[in-house]
Amino acid sequence: MGNVFYFEWEVNLIVFLQRLLLDTGKLGNAGKYIVSLFTLFGEEMFLIVILGFIYWCYNKELGKSIGYSMLIGMVSNAMIKNIFLRRRPYFDNKEIKCLKKVNESAGLYDIKAQGFSFPSGHSTNSFVAYISLFYYNKKLDKKRNGTGFVIWKIIFLMLPILVGISRFILGVHYPTDVFFGWLMGLFTILVSNYFYNKIKNKWKLFLITYIISLSGFFYCKTADYFTTVGVMGGFFLAVLFEEKYVNFENTKKIHGIIFRIFFGLLLYFILSYVLKMPFDKEFFKSESMLCFFIRSLRYMIVSFVVLGVYPLLFNKLPIFGGKK
Repeated sequence: MGNVFYFEWEVNLIVFLQRLLLDTGKLGNAGKYIVSLFTLFGEEMFLIVILGFIYWCYNKELGKSIGYSMLIGMVSNAMIKNIFLRRRPYFDNKEIKCLKKVNESAGLYDIKAQGFSFPSGHSTNSFVAYISLFYYNKKLDKKRNGTGFVIWKIIFLMLPILVGISRFILGVHYPTDVFFGWLMGLFTILVSNYFYNKIKNKWKLFLITYIISLSGFFYCKTADYFTTVGVMGGFFLAVLFEEKYVNFENTKKIHGIIFRIFFGLLLYFILSYVLKMPFDKEFFKSESMLCFFIRSLRYMIVSFVVLGVYPLLFNKLPIFGGKK
């Protein structure tokens, strides 16, 4: 299942780096954990925590803007993967080791569970998130001069590079997957920011974006697309709901930040678990269209409640650092 295409230099580069840094290199086993740490900064859950902090605590409008860009990048990435269906490097090159499975609970060579390779989702997602923060930090730097802003700019600029490189060192992507992932991230930022700032009617913007994104229902066969398109729908509804009925305020209070993030993540995991309870494991393994539809609906409900309904508590309960 899937397509095999790569340049010989890509395989040689991956093998060289794995042997240099992880096998015969001085880093040894520690090298694997260092590289895995870099890839962590591109994991969807890690980026969701960052987005939750920005949206719930730091700057709500910035969170909406970055969230819009990130979701376009995630959905587009999944849709493109389902077109090219490129197999991961270690599937077809025995000299390449897979040092970190995409899906830890599934078999190493279960291509449906481990997903396709082109382009790299970690590279796209990290580029969109951190470069967006880089430019936001750059704007702030004009008002607040200091070494702290310079350091943050360097960090935001370097993280997508380190995340991308870690993906092919770990053997789960070809270098061209990463390169096109970065290009896709850049394109996503430019296009999404243009339309987000140009179209003031967010209902119209979200509706058009979602209709275009739903085109993947006709050909996508991997769970990541249906998960992300569900999250996107919930995010759009949550933003519109929050603006009309909630209008919470951000907080700089430490206890408010801690409680907002902690209970937000707790609510996310509880809802995700509860909404799976009516279905058995075999249903989700069936990968039928009904299964994918239920998956999208579940994630839509979860993201809507967590991002739209949950903030109702912020301005009412003191523990969340609100007004009262």
